[in-house]
Amino acid sequence: VFGKDINLILVLNNLSSDCKSVRVDMSASTILYTRRAVAEILKAATSVELGPKQGKHIRVKIPYTYYGKYLTTDKRIQVTALCEVLRTHGLKLLVEKTIILEDTNIIIKLPRRVVVNRAVSLEISYANPLPEPVSRCVLLVTLMNQQVKINLARLAPRERSKIYFEFTPRRAGPLQLQVDFSCDKFSHVKGFVTIAVAPA
Repeated sequence: VFGKDINLILVLNNLSSDCKSVRVDMSASTILYTRRAVAEILKAATSVELGPKQGKHIRVKIPYTYYGKYLTTDKRIQVTALCEVLRTHGLKLLVEKTIILEDTNIIIKLPRRVVVNRAVSLEISYANPLPEPVSRCVLLVTLMNQQVKINLARLAPRERSKIYFEFTPRRAGPLQLQVDFSCDKFSHVKGFVTIAVAPA
């Protein structure tokens, strides 16, 4: 989840009946959805001795402080591990994993029944998932082809807050509400919901 430390486990298994020495070079970078690297955030190397038919786990931790300021709006991190079996004329194996961090920031609560030409009040809840305060918070609400910009107070670390948004639907049928939350530390955290508007 965005704002939390990332914990990974690399599993190495020796399927042979001989002992193996493996060198592991690990790296992690923030990337765009096109897989183009933005910034390297982790580089580490270790060596592992594997006995016959033995498996070992290598734990990798990427703290939020490593990736936070380098993350793009795509919220993607590419982790690679180059495993080289020593004394085997350069036998290598490359393991790659792309991590897409989830947002859990926006929650939209609707009343049970929404009726045309009758005022509706929605609860929009938003959060700061980071271990540091955020400021310049803005909520952009898009509904019925109109955008409303709402400036919000700063949020303490891990703080959740909410506002109430009132509108009057002008026609029956499905209506899509989109919410976009931005601040000085991250941008474009989105939430949306389809509202079923009943006839009067």
